[in-house]
Amino acid sequence: MRIGVPKEIKDHEYRVGLTPESVNALNEHHHTVLIEQGAGAEAGFSDEAYQAAGARIVSNAIDIFLQSDFIVKVKEPQPVEYQQLRPGQILMAFLHLAPDIEQAQGLLSARCTAFAYETLMDEKGRLPLLAPMSEIAGRLSIQAAAHLLLKNQGGSGVLLSHVSGVHPAKVVILGGGVAGTAAIRSAVGLGANVVVLDTSLSQLQTLESAFSKQITTMLSSASTTAEALKGADVLIGAVLVPGASAPKVVSRALLAVLNQRSVMIDLAIDQGGCFETSHPTTYSEPIYREEGIIHYCVTNMPAGVPKTASIALNKATLPFILEVANQGAKRAALENLLLQSSLNVHDGHITHLKVAEALKLPFVGADEALSSH
Repeated sequence: MRIGVPKEIKDHEYRVGLTPESVNALNEHHHTVLIEQGAGAEAGFSDEAYQAAGARIVSNAIDIFLQSDFIVKVKEPQPVEYQQLRPGQILMAFLHLAPDIEQAQGLLSARCTAFAYETLMDEKGRLPLLAPMSEIAGRLSIQAAAHLLLKNQGGSGVLLSHVSGVHPAKVVILGGGVAGTAAIRSAVGLGANVVVLDTSLSQLQTLESAFSKQITTMLSSASTTAEALKGADVLIGAVLVPGASAPKVVSRALLAVLNQRSVMIDLAIDQGGCFETSHPTTYSEPIYREEGIIHYCVTNMPAGVPKTASIALNKATLPFILEVANQGAKRAALENLLLQSSLNVHDGHITHLKVAEALKLPFVGADEALSSH
């Protein structure tokens, strides 16, 4: 199969879909890999490294799309990219379709086969392809919060980390999944006063066991969320419903109970955001203010550490990329239920129920869609 990797074009997106190590693995399976010139440069992977791994360097994205059977990306295709997709072509990337009707319609019109990394779910309900990026985003959220609290950044002037004799900053984390746990670990490491809310009692018990008496846990509800937010210096939103739009768990009215010039970071922004006042931002313009509160809603946070993120992502995605390349999209998705869970679009149909519900578009089961076309 001919596998193409275009250079990412989203704002400040420096990750790359395949590393040279992954190219080498695909080459060993006799696949042809086309890499757009400079696609991995910002992540520390030179064109020469790709050539040494067996890739062919292509000078522009247009030829990548024209010559490839299978497109591997990191972030969702931008309009100029999904307009180049064609019937039967395979795409694997983070798609986050639930809040993005325009992209969904573009993929449907292209009649391509699109797998979304963020909806691939294993037998235990885990999201193994999303997990490494969630962990990185969770860790980066605390770094970003510490920076934004600085007075010269417009923050409240509170130090996130512990200082003897001074009350530490209060950090509230909504959601105790992979991203939330990573944020907890970083915040606890700095000595912050950490409060964690989750809807799962068993997950809270797991977190209490892992972090001993270093965190306070609360079962999430409207009343406990309002109570936890009082006097908060940092609020991290790490709420996730796979494939679906994120629930709005913090209303505009609730912002009044946070400390002024505190920081809110919405890690659910790719799925529409979990704060009522959230809207997507970029690394070029990462923040805005609502009700005196700094909002940080960058949709591709792991792009800030592209080498680490690209390597971590490829460790997770390569087995599935290989499976699709070796067997073809239809056979691979029909035989592997994990891959099937990541299939969002096939030949003009939405094939993931939560995505279809979020977009209010017709749903066709993956088995039916794959078997009938």
